[in-house]
Amino acid sequence: MDLATGIGLLGGVGVVFTLIMIDGGNFAAYFDKHAVIVIFGGAIAATTIRFPFSTIAHGLPMGLRYAFTMRAVKPHDLIEEITKIAEVVRKSGPMALENMEISDPFLAQGARYVADGYDREFIRDTMERDRDNFLMHLDEGSKIYRAFGDCAPAWGMIGTILGMVTMFANMSDPSKLGPAMATALLATLYGALIANLAALPIADKLHVKLEEEDVSRSLIIDGILMIRDQKSPTLVREMLVAYLPHNHREPLEEAAA
Repeated sequence: MDLATGIGLLGGVGVVFTLIMIDGGNFAAYFDKHAVIVIFGGAIAATTIRFPFSTIAHGLPMGLRYAFTMRAVKPHDLIEEITKIAEVVRKSGPMALENMEISDPFLAQGARYVADGYDREFIRDTMERDRDNFLMHLDEGSKIYRAFGDCAPAWGMIGTILGMVTMFANMSDPSKLGPAMATALLATLYGALIANLAALPIADKLHVKLEEEDVSRSLIIDGILMIRDQKSPTLVREMLVAYLPHNHREPLEEAAA
């Protein structure tokens, strides 16, 4: 689980909760059904216009899932595992991979292709297409959350304007001024909170996850192709280390030495 996402959301909610408690703890004063309808109804409607329904139905849950989860196998561990696979193939041949347990599903798919004897171009084309489709769907999730985050403050402003119109239309009735002003202010509050506490941060987190997946899956493809060509485990390790940041390369270089 990606603890940073959960901690950040809980921290933001905790800040708002604490401020309301300091001001007397009147949570009912911070709820307005008109503002809720304006923000959620308006932002959802605008987001639906921007994207096909099928994209939204797929991108929203996928984005939420990856925003709260970490990649099971990091690039450093992938290189170690690919090097072990290369050693097995060199000593026992590709058929030995059929009985080998591999932790990453994408890497396991590539190892299965090698064990089945598929040619190099088939492996490259299939795995690259698989990687690109996955990254495209993850990017769609990021764009949907960003679109919602862009729409929410705008609809908060629309709610504010509607509340101000109601307030000025009832200047002769003081009893209606307070609720209208509350709607105006709470719509802005809801829009700002949704955009800056949830939607936009999740969109940025998904972009980071997309880059991580791109690096990891590209690393796997290169490793599988080298294993298919029966390159030595040492060469495989040396080639794949280039995917790592310089400060993460030293342990692998020491192990190789």
